[in-house]
Amino acid sequence: MAEEKKQVPLRLSPKLYAAIASWAEDDFRSINGQIEYLLTECVKQRKKNGKYVGEEIDKPIDLDI
Repeated sequence: MAEEKKQVPLRLSPKLYAAIASWAEDDFRSINGQIEYLLTECVKQRKKNGKYVGEEIDKPIDLDI
């Protein structure tokens, strides 16, 4: 029997949502699938070297799209 996925409410800025939606479309994924993929890759990277992907991961990003 497969484990049931957890549901997590997530708030994103409109710019970030649009960027992820565009990326998801490029990769032929749903937006939820893209977010899950990105989070999985971040966790793999952290397990690999014990660090977050970026040193300034908590710094707000400015998406100038």
